[in-house]
Amino acid sequence: MAISLTTSTIPLFNNILDSSSIGSKPSNSLQFPRHLQHHYSSKILRVSSLPQRRILPPRVEATKQTFSSFDDLLANSDKPVLVDFYATWCGPCQYMVPVLDQVSATLKDKIQVVKIDTEKYPTVANQYRIEALPTLIIFKDGKPCDRFEGALTPDQLIKRIETVLSAKK
Repeated sequence: MAISLTTSTIPLFNNILDSSSIGSKPSNSLQFPRHLQHHYSSKILRVSSLPQRRILPPRVEATKQTFSSFDDLLANSDKPVLVDFYATWCGPCQYMVPVLDQVSATLKDKIQVVKIDTEKYPTVANQYRIEALPTLIIFKDGKPCDRFEGALTPDQLIKRIETVLSAKK
């Protein structure tokens, strides 16, 4: 990644990049490290860095299933269902994507995670009176047993799910 800045856009660099100041004694003003000074040419500053490697968590692949209705999905599930009501434009909903992936992987034997886009399925959203996003509802035996709104961390969500599932036995 390279960042290019012209001295005309950042007046503070005019003094630093002045040819008379490079190589002279350090002053009290801001100075770039010597190893970056060779990047100065014709009053353009180029600072480059190598891209950082990100270590990603193991990816959980979603299985796309088709049901005749949402009620059919709930009735035919052999374990409780966590439903995430979301919208593609919702920032907190986008934050929840990796959180739900992690929760799904951690609790894969205890709960099924389903995402419902409220823009594509407004009748389902209206049926459950979804007024804030994201809204998460835990269904057990086809009926809602817990509901919460807003983004949570993976640990908070796992703790909430485990508390609900253990209390409703």
